[in-house]
This record gives sequence, C-alpha cells and structure tokens, in this order.
Amino acid sequence: MFLLFEFINFTKKTVLFDMTEFKGNKDERVEDLVTLFKAILKGENLVQLVSENKNLIDSCVPSDIISLVNILVLMNIPMTELKKGINKLLNLLHKTLAEFPYSPPEKEKYLGCLLENNRLLKEHLMKIKPQIREINKQPENIELKIALKRDFFEIKKFESLYIIKENVLFPVVEKYVAEFRCLKVMWSFHDDIRRNLKGAIEQLGAANFNLKVFNRQVGDLFFNINAIMFREERILYPFIQDVISNAELDSLFSESFEIGFPYYSPKLYENIPKKMVSSKNQIDLETGKLSVEQIKLLFNHLPVDITFVDENNKVKYFSSPKKRIFPRSKSVIGRDVNNCHPPESVHVVEQIVEAFRNGKKDVASFWINIKDERLLIQYFAIRDEIGNYKGVVEVSQDITQIQNLNGEKRLLDWEE
Repeated sequence: MFLLFEFINFTKKTVLFDMTEFKGNKDERVEDLVTLFKAILKGENLVQLVSENKNLIDSCVPSDIISLVNILVLMNIPMTELKKGINKLLNLLHKTLAEFPYSPPEKEKYLGCLLENNRLLKEHLMKIKPQIREINKQPENIELKIALKRDFFEIKKFESLYIIKENVLFPVVEKYVAEFRCLKVMWSFHDDIRRNLKGAIEQLGAANFNLKVFNRQVGDLFFNINAIMFREERILYPFIQDVISNAELDSLFSESFEIGFPYYSPKLYENIPKKMVSSKNQIDLETGKLSVEQIKLLFNHLPVDITFVDENNKVKYFSSPKKRIFPRSKSVIGRDVNNCHPPESVHVVEQIVEAFRNGKKDVASFWINIKDERLLIQYFAIRDEIGNYKGVVEVSQDITQIQNLNGEKRLLDWEE
C-alpha cells in the first residue's frame, strides 16, 4: 500500500497544533475565500471578482491559504479541477502573499537549506531559457538538443528535494498541523513536474522531435516549478516556521542527507552520528532465536524492498537494502498511509485493503517499467493464527535479470 497508492483513513488525528488558535477574523476570511474559490470554478469574471473582493484579497495571510486548501480537499473536488482553481486563486493573491512580512532562515538551517536549493534551481531555469528559444528557431539542431537535454538532467536532480519533502518534511508537518491536506495538493503538483520533465527529456531524444509537444511540456514544467517554489517560500515555509521549532526542523537533516539534497548541502550537519541498534537481546521466532542486529541484517540483505503497514493503516517498518527501489525515510514510521502518496490512486488502495480485510483476497500484484528495469510490486495480507487481519506487507523487487534467465545453471562459475 505504501509505494504506489494511498489509503484514506478518516479516523481522527491527535495534533499538537490547531489552526483555530489563530485570532482575529481568520474564520471569516477563510469562509470568504471558499466562496471566492467556488466563483472562480464557476468561471465568473475574474476582473469583477477582484473588484468585489479587494479587501479580502489584500488582507490574506499564509495560514488562511493552508486552512482554505484543507477545506477544499475535504470537499472532494477532483484533483485536476482543484489544482486549476487554486492556480487561478493564488494568481489573484500573488501580490498580497509576496508582500507578507517574512524573514527566511539562513541557508544552514533546515528551511533555509530548502530555500537555497530553490534559489539554485531558479538559476538553472534561467540558464536554460535562451536554449529553449534557440531550439524553437532550430528544431533540427542535434547539438543543441544534446546540450538542452544535459541541462534538463541537471534540473532533474531537483526531484530529490521533492522526495525529501514528501518523505521527511511532510510527516512532521502532519504531526503538528490539523489542517495538513494542502500537502496532498503540493505532492500532486510534484508529480506533474516529474511527468513534464520526463516528457521534455524524452522529446529531446526522440527520432521524430515534436516541437509543439515539447513547448507545451516545458511551459507546464516552468509554470509548475515556479508556482511550487512561490507557495513554499510565501505560504508553506513561513507557516511551518511559526509552528515547528528550528531544533526539530534541523533534526530532519540526518534523514534528508540519506536521500541527498540536489544542489546545496550545509556542511554543518553532514557528520551527524547515526543511532546504533543494540544486539544483546535475543528474540524467539519459534523457528530460531535472533538478536535485533541479526534481524536487521537479515532483512536488509534480502534483494527486495519490504514495507509493513499494520491493521490500523500505520507504516510500522521498512527494510533498507543496499539498492533501494523506492526512496524511504524514518519519518514515515507511524504515518498514516493516506499521507504517504498523492491522492490519484486512492480507489485502488481501498479495493485492495478492503479485500484483504474481509478475507476475499490475500495477494495483489503489479509490474511496471522504470528506465531499463522491470519491477514487480506485490502486496500480501498478514493474518494471525486464527485468521484475523493484521496488516499488509509490500514487497518490491527488480526482476529484470530474472526475466532474462534461460535454460538451467547447475555449476558455480565464479571468476577467480
């Protein structure tokens, strides 16, 4: 359930921070913003809406947007329609949010490090713009395509920052903020950026280069990247900075370093010591007794990724093999699975979990191609001795070489 999908759990969350604690006319502003959003979705005249809602537009603060998007997600508006409406609304609020007082942290701090990586991404985007103009003048220029493709791969490095946000930062925000569902929308925009970037790179390498398709993909890519950076810098990060302590945010460096920042990484935190696991206690597994250290080594040396989600849809464990198929961070432990992925595939997860829970099915299998690898992703229902549902284990494996096996191999052929 953890890699491809997201399971919606409507149980109540315990949080340390509630947006209702904000004073003033916040509730009234958010209610008016919801009304304005509905008018935008209906296609009402934007110029007239700006004129009629000038005081509202001029008085908005970042926390209003956090509350607004949380409400909109709970309204179950289709994600595509929701994102279009949010784009239009935030365009109206752009000047107000851009002028909101905010002192960004220095780049050695956690949020400052994220902002510094954003700044460097902007430099890469500026560098690539003249080449895009040139490719429109010379669409058959092979050398230009090669150079442009190389620069797009430099931008592709930034995907690691989205992985850090999704797997390290977002779980911490969910712990402290009741109205966290704007993160789902941001994650969906991340996926749009990934698709556009992949499509642009593929077009540059295609035998029949389609300039029109390429321009559309690049246009969407630039728009979404810049939109997300603005929303991070003027809405999400100022909000987070008021809610979560710098000490707790800086503690996220350790897990983030495991994934790797794309462009900038502060030296100050690179040598954070990793926690050691005691190996003294033996655990009786009925078919043998192993120490905690031995169990950890055993799971981490299997040629598969393993993730276990319990009967309450909480992520409880994942293995760490030398070659990970999909990224993981310790921040996901204890996290609701519905918050681990964008919402587009929720219905599939619901089908699988419900079938496992009521005993109708025990296995669900999927196989996909990523780059040159063939991946098998399987979900297995976990039950106790009397058949009670206890969760699901996900096992992901690179089966590329397995599919290429022919005949038999009975002799050891190691090279000396």
